[in-house]
Amino acid sequence: MSTTASPPATRGAAVRPPRAGRSNGQWKVDGTEPLNPNEVFKAESDPLAVRERIEQIYAREGFDSIPGDDLHGRFRWWGLYTQRKPGIDGGRTATLEPHELEDRYFMLRVRTDGQALDPAALRVLGGISEDFARGTADVTDRQNLQYHWIGVEDVPEIWRRLATVGLETTTACGDTPRGFLGSPVAGIAADEIIDPTPVILEIKRRYIGDPELANLPRKFKTAITGHPSLDVVHEINDISLVGVVHPELGAGYDLWVGGALSTTPRLGERLGVFVTEEQAPDVWHGVIRIFRDYGYRRLRNKARLKFLLADWGTEKFREVLEREYLGYALPDGPAPAPATRPGDHVGVHEQKDGRFYVGAAPVVGRVGGNTLTGLADLIESVGAESARLTAHQKVVVLGVPADRVDELVAGLEPLGLTARPSLLRRSTIACTGIEFCKLAIVDTKDTAARAISELEVRLGDVLPRLERPLEINVNGCPNSCARIQTADIGFKGQLVTVGTGDDAEQVPGFQVHLGGGLATSDREDAGLGRTVRGLKVTAEGLADYLEKVVRRFDADHEQGETFAQWAHRADEEALR
Repeated sequence: MSTTASPPATRGAAVRPPRAGRSNGQWKVDGTEPLNPNEVFKAESDPLAVRERIEQIYAREGFDSIPGDDLHGRFRWWGLYTQRKPGIDGGRTATLEPHELEDRYFMLRVRTDGQALDPAALRVLGGISEDFARGTADVTDRQNLQYHWIGVEDVPEIWRRLATVGLETTTACGDTPRGFLGSPVAGIAADEIIDPTPVILEIKRRYIGDPELANLPRKFKTAITGHPSLDVVHEINDISLVGVVHPELGAGYDLWVGGALSTTPRLGERLGVFVTEEQAPDVWHGVIRIFRDYGYRRLRNKARLKFLLADWGTEKFREVLEREYLGYALPDGPAPAPATRPGDHVGVHEQKDGRFYVGAAPVVGRVGGNTLTGLADLIESVGAESARLTAHQKVVVLGVPADRVDELVAGLEPLGLTARPSLLRRSTIACTGIEFCKLAIVDTKDTAARAISELEVRLGDVLPRLERPLEINVNGCPNSCARIQTADIGFKGQLVTVGTGDDAEQVPGFQVHLGGGLATSDREDAGLGRTVRGLKVTAEGLADYLEKVVRRFDADHEQGETFAQWAHRADEEALR
C-alpha cells in the first residue's frame, strides 16, 4: 500500500433532480404510459420475442426483411448491433441517421458472466470467429467476447454452437440485465473470501431471459467478486456484491449500487448492508426491480440507476429495498478491505490446490479466432483446465500444473498473449472505436496499439523505474465504454482543430483526463480524473503526449507517489 494519501475521491458530477409536476416515467409513481419512442417499441411487444423472428424469418429472408424497430431496437436484446459502414469519417458521426451510418453486418456480443471457458468452449468461440466473423474477436472490459462482420443469416447457427458449451447472447445489450462481471479467479484463488460462482449461476438461472426484466429504463450492469483484489471494478456498476467477512455472520457480500460512467460519471455507493450467499439472488432481484419500477424513463440520458440514487440517497434506497422488495431488514455490514494486489491477475499465481493460474495480456483486448483456438490447444497440451476473461481485457489461464507453468508462459507469446507485458501494454485498454462503432468519432484499437509499440521503445529508459503500471484508457466517443474517467490517463475521442485561420482543420484527437482510478492496492478509494482546460491531443500526437507526461512524472514525482496522486497536485503546465 502506498504510504502517501490517495487522490481526491469524487463521487461524480452533480446530478440534476427530475422536474417536479410532470411525469418522469416512473412506473410506480406515474404509471406505465410510454413517454418516448424507445419506451413505445418496448411496450408494443416483448423485445425478447424477436429471437423467433430472427430464426424463422430474417435469417432466411436476409437483411432487407428486417423492420426498423427490430433492427435498431429489439435485436440488441440478443446482443446484436449493426456495425459502422466502412469509410465514414468521424466528422459525420453526429450528422448522419442510423441507417446512413450502418452496414449490413452486425456486431455480436457473447456474455461469459465469469464462466470458465474450457478448451471445447474456446474452440467454439474461435470457430465462430473464423467461420462467420472474418477472424475478429475482442475481449471487452465487461468480460464479453465481441465479434464483427456477422450476417443475420448466420446468427441461428452461431446461437446453436454457443449453446453446446453453455454460452449465450441473451440480454447482452439493450435495456436489460447485461453480462455479469465475475472474479476471474473464483473458486481457485488461495486468498479468496467467498466464491461468487453459486450466486452468479443462481441469478442467471432464475432471471436472465425473464420477460419481467426485459423492459428496464436503461442498461443494468452487475459485478460480483469474492476476491480481495477487488477485481470487478465494483464502483462503476449498477449493482455490485463485494466479498467481505462479517464479524458474526461470516463470509458474504457488501452491497453497492448506482455506479456508472458515460457523460455524467458517478461512482457507486455502499448501502451499508451485509448480504449472505443465500440472500444474494433475492437482493439482486430487489435492486433491479427498484430500477424497473422507479427509474426515470422520460429522458434516456437521465434513465440510469445512478440518477435515482442521486435523488433518493442511500438511506431511502435501503429502506425501499428492505420494505417493498425483500420484506425483511438486512444487517449492517463491513466495507471491503483495501485491495491486496492488482485485480487484472496478470502474471503467475499459485492456486489453493497447488496448481497455478496465469494472467496474460493481449494488445488492447484483440484476440481473434486463431488465438482462441490456439489457446485451447495450449491449455490441453500443458494439462491446464480452462480460461476466464477479465474486466481489464485480459485472459487468465486456470489450473496449470506447477511443472508446466514455464511451458504455458512461453506458448502464450506466439498467440499474441503475454504473461510478462510491459507496464504500458499491461494496463492499456481501448473500446471498439470508429472501425466498427456507429457512435465513435476516432480510431482507438490501432491508435492505442501503435502508441504502445512506440512507447515501449521510446520510454525504454523510464519504464524500468516505474513502480506500477500506468492505466491508459482510450475511448472513441464521450460515452466512456473504456472507462476514461477512472484511468491514470484517459483519452476521450473527439475532433481537434489544428492550425489557424484559413489553414485550420479538424483532425481525429482526444480530450485528456488525468489521475482517475478505481480502488486498487495503490489507492484505497476510487476517484475521477481531472481535465485541464484546453488540453487536447491529436491521434497522431498521442504517443508524443504520453512520452512527455510520463517523463515529467518520472522527473517530478515524490518517492512512493502514484501517477494519480501526482496528476492531482501538479500544475496545469506540467500536464500539457
